Amino acid sequence: MVRRVAVIGAGVGGLASIKCCLEEGLEPTCFERSEDIGGLWRYTDSVDSGRISVYRSVITNTSKEMSCFSDFPFPEDFPSYLPHSLLMEYFRMYAQHFNLLRHIRFKTTVLSVRKRPDFATSGQWEVVTEANGVKESHVFDAVIVCTGHYQEPYLPLTSFPGIKTHFKGQYLHSREYRDMEAFRGKRVLVVGIGNTGGDLSVELSHVAAKVFLSARSSTWVFSRVSDHGFPFDMVNTTRFNHFLDWLLPSALTKRIKFRRLNSWFNHANYGLASTKSSKFKFIINEELPFCLLSGTVMLKPRVKEFTESSALFEDGTTEENIDVVLFATGYIFSFPFLEESVRSLFDDNRSLYKCIFPPQLEKPTLAILGLIQLTGSLMVGTEMQARWVTGIFAGWNKLPPASRMIADVLKKKPPVKRNPSEEENLKMSFIGYTDEIASCAGVKPSVLRLLLTDPRLALAIFFGPCTPYQYRLMGRGKWSGARDAILTQWQRTLKPLRTRVVDDSS
Repeated sequence: MVRRVAVIGAGVGGLASIKCCLEEGLEPTCFERSEDIGGLWRYTDSVDSGRISVYRSVITNTSKEMSCFSDFPFPEDFPSYLPHSLLMEYFRMYAQHFNLLRHIRFKTTVLSVRKRPDFATSGQWEVVTEANGVKESHVFDAVIVCTGHYQEPYLPLTSFPGIKTHFKGQYLHSREYRDMEAFRGKRVLVVGIGNTGGDLSVELSHVAAKVFLSARSSTWVFSRVSDHGFPFDMVNTTRFNHFLDWLLPSALTKRIKFRRLNSWFNHANYGLASTKSSKFKFIINEELPFCLLSGTVMLKPRVKEFTESSALFEDGTTEENIDVVLFATGYIFSFPFLEESVRSLFDDNRSLYKCIFPPQLEKPTLAILGLIQLTGSLMVGTEMQARWVTGIFAGWNKLPPASRMIADVLKKKPPVKRNPSEEENLKMSFIGYTDEIASCAGVKPSVLRLLLTDPRLALAIFFGPCTPYQYRLMGRGKWSGARDAILTQWQRTLKPLRTRVVDDSS
């Protein structure tokens, strides 16, 4: 019987896990190596050793209604897209409202998580921590790892001949980037066109002498601002659109998406993407097209090699006098505190059952949360994982036999192992994945049933945005405010914009 649960990390996943443990009658102890909650969303001016955090100017890519904890909406006066300061304020409100802080031990590093000698029967773990130079050993019935997949910078220098041996300028990973002042007046090459690479290229274009952005794959660019000025994810992430994606041939849905994206600007003209490309990814950036149009950012192909001050590209062109190379090449995850016998059970998230459980463990008392890439909010997906996991730990839910879990993992695992810079291509459907975990947890909403009992709500759920409140309508953890939250979500979206009244009659 699971009682005591170790939660590693006090970011989004850690906070959700503590709350879910408490709701299931479990006893969580959260270990956080820094002095505060928030994980990577807690910005600091300095680059703390070993801690990943956002840069100063970051704004969320998903809107507040699509990103909140499912029973705790953002304040209605918060803007739809949030800077890290407001997101941290929200996390503090959440932690205070549900009294979570008393279960967190700050400035405590987890050194090791090892199976107890009787693990095959007890499922227990020995967790060794260190705080203020003092080591301590604990025994837990279960462990939830909430350190996420932004753990170690991925810096593939071997793929860029000359960067270490010849290049005289500065090179760094985007993890070290805080703000643009250090780059004023310099010629900067940004390598990698994910969301971070796009954001930093745009920001640097305001102060740098020139910004070059090196992309190696076709990239489609979305704007956060969608039809009629509403948030993109609220307009597009709907059950109706998800149903169409399932119903229509993939080639047709892809063509429809590309046509719509090209209606904003022709991606081929900008050197970003071709509809004929088989390898492509999506990023969110309103300003990048204008920066390309105005020449403040110049798009370049893959870097072939570096000389003392130049970058040579695959198309034979050269850019001289490069002062700084900024690698926006993503992150890799590692769990150095897990014993090798456990760590070897999964080489990536696709080796885990539902991207959470190592299926070969004798007892299902270890869960890895947040190791997912979704087309929507990671916060929502991680909270849903926590609800399911704690239900299993509490004993009211069960995992299938190991053989079935392993078969499910093998069926879904991609045939080719990719490097982290290609993770965008492996993003899973937000609705598809969250619904899958919600079904396991018994909390997936039934649109057909609601159509008979509450047609107004059913239509809002099917044709409206798939906001997280939908997963609080039924089943364990049902929230009485879920229906009202769904029916008033557009009002909360518009509220912060109503700072000046326009008289339509004049």
